[in-house]
Amino acid sequence: MPPVVPAELAFAGDGTPYSSACGDVYHSAHGGVAQARHVFLAGNELPARWRGTEQFVILETGFGLGLNFLATWQAWRESPARGRLYFVSVEKHPFRSDDLAVLLAPYPELASMAEQLLQQWPPLTPGFHRLHFDNGRVSLTLLLGDAQILLPQLAARIDAVFLDGFTPAKNPELWSPELLAIVTRLCHSETTLATWSVAAEVRHALESTGWTLERRPGFATKREMLCGTRSGAVSPAPTFVQAPKAAERRAIVIGAGLAGTAVSERLAAHGWQVELFERHAQPAQEASGNPSGILLPHLAKDDALAARLSRACYLCALRRLEDLPGVRWSACGVLQVARDADHEVLQRETLRQLRLPSDFADFLECDAAAALIGHEVAYGGWWFPGGGWVSPGSVCTALLAAGGESIRLHFGSEVAALRQSADGWQAFAADGCLLASAPHVILANAHAANQLLTQNLPLTPIRGQISYLPGPCPAALAALRHMV
Repeated sequence: MPPVVPAELAFAGDGTPYSSACGDVYHSAHGGVAQARHVFLAGNELPARWRGTEQFVILETGFGLGLNFLATWQAWRESPARGRLYFVSVEKHPFRSDDLAVLLAPYPELASMAEQLLQQWPPLTPGFHRLHFDNGRVSLTLLLGDAQILLPQLAARIDAVFLDGFTPAKNPELWSPELLAIVTRLCHSETTLATWSVAAEVRHALESTGWTLERRPGFATKREMLCGTRSGAVSPAPTFVQAPKAAERRAIVIGAGLAGTAVSERLAAHGWQVELFERHAQPAQEASGNPSGILLPHLAKDDALAARLSRACYLCALRRLEDLPGVRWSACGVLQVARDADHEVLQRETLRQLRLPSDFADFLECDAAAALIGHEVAYGGWWFPGGGWVSPGSVCTALLAAGGESIRLHFGSEVAALRQSADGWQAFAADGCLLASAPHVILANAHAANQLLTQNLPLTPIRGQISYLPGPCPAALAALRHMV
């Protein structure tokens, strides 16, 4: 995936934020927030359309300063009978956090939300970044990079579209018929659309994919804007499959390690009732019971799928740990020393090719690495300033506490058999006693899952190893300032 090239901070003569690369302003000179409310909120009949809904999903093309998101979040907060807000936005050239802070400073009415956005603003690495606000009731999914690469990877069911970005004459790729067709495939028959652009090529591209367009009064000095509906239209080859909603939000989860406690907490946060079974007397007693683990991402020279997934999970984990009370962890930084001279060359070349931002990953030569950690090293290595260590068991305990009474804990209770019935699943003890029943069951018990399945999965236990040093800790190691 191509590296992210940040936007450069610049202003037009009247003080409006300006893109030198595209030769266009980020919003109307008459006010970015007012434009967001007139064009995108009112144009999509918001907040009226999300009232009484369980969830509402918005797709925006062009995050820019984030004013459309912040104005939408503010309107959602002030709206009664709201559900969950999911806001998805793509941005090829995002601002660095310090520049974004400068750009958002002139909006005191958005200050509290802008501060939260800046606190979670991710390193500018390519791909998907998910940020959560208001106790998880608001989610922002940032797609950093080229929309033509990232939007085809998005699986979503969009309720409203904010078509934004620089003018089609300056940024034609974002308004191309191909990209608008990709956006349309994420929509359903009740989806609406709004944009400030009334360019003929935009109208024709939207109409050709089934949108019914209406011209409405534009914002400030702009005479017109466009609104669109798809009432009665069918999405061409939709990229999403609408799964049926669970009639009963009840599930059995087997295993109380990291996987089981994490999925239980997420289900509880979405209103589910969970029966969690663990054969041991407390959580995190097997692989998740290691006293500590190192938080760092996997890097690959070709940025393969596993590396992209690892990067997204790593950044998501760091944000989650910040918000989860009771976890024992520290973002003290991690140095991954090269194994040998050849590996050192590979590490250096990997970062040269990926061009990741230094606040995410950097390569330190041998002397710099030794100076950083206060200990001699044989080779240089990757430096992850946001990484650190965590106690997995404390994460499991904190997740169960966050799930509250929605998670019923059954410790010292082993599920010996599962049986599927017309109403769902039944879990039985070794003596045949029925332990629980629910429409859904989740196996989070690693390779032991095969003991409960009628057909074995290709699961293989792999033995790990931890080395303990006899106390007291040697002085040379006690002086280490970071994870190595």
